[in-house]
Amino acid sequence: MHDVLKTEELDIPSGVEVSVKSRVITVTGPRGTLTKNVRHVNMDIRLLKGKTNKVTLAVWQGGRKHVACLRTIKSLISNMVNGVTKGFQYKMRAVYAHFPINCIIQESGTKVEIRNFLGEKTVRHVDMLSGVTVAESTTQKDELIIEGNDIDMVSQSAASIHGSCLVRNKDIRKFLDGIYVSGKGTIVTDE
Repeated sequence: MHDVLKTEELDIPSGVEVSVKSRVITVTGPRGTLTKNVRHVNMDIRLLKGKTNKVTLAVWQGGRKHVACLRTIKSLISNMVNGVTKGFQYKMRAVYAHFPINCIIQESGTKVEIRNFLGEKTVRHVDMLSGVTVAESTTQKDELIIEGNDIDMVSQSAASIHGSCLVRNKDIRKFLDGIYVSGKGTIVTDE
């Protein structure tokens, strides 16, 4: 017989405000506000106000899969807190053997245009998702830096860039050209 109640706790750092209303979580911090709707997961989400603010998550009489959602939602809120305090940054490198890939940033960092992939004439356009900006690295050649507060949006934008440059109808062990994620981190680094 499993326990009736399973819980997880998450400490909220100072300077970050969290509000929960009918399983819609809003996190506000120095970098902005993020909102996530987790109505599809059946659990108690409570805010404990005190010396240190805490979010408690509880599942009553849940099965294994249901209890697993606790840690998922905890990570999700934790990522939102990191997003509004530090922000997320993905680094991508253009890799090519022969034809240099040209990446052109457009519309003040909300769109990237990819030219000359494998010498193809096709021009690929990739739009960044909302709240995400892309820029060329100043220190490293052929590097893109993708930044934003929402980890889902940043990682999906990076995946869209990677997915637009896939090698078709060739042996991908030999043709390694493409744009790959080379690093993940936060915009504000811990000193």
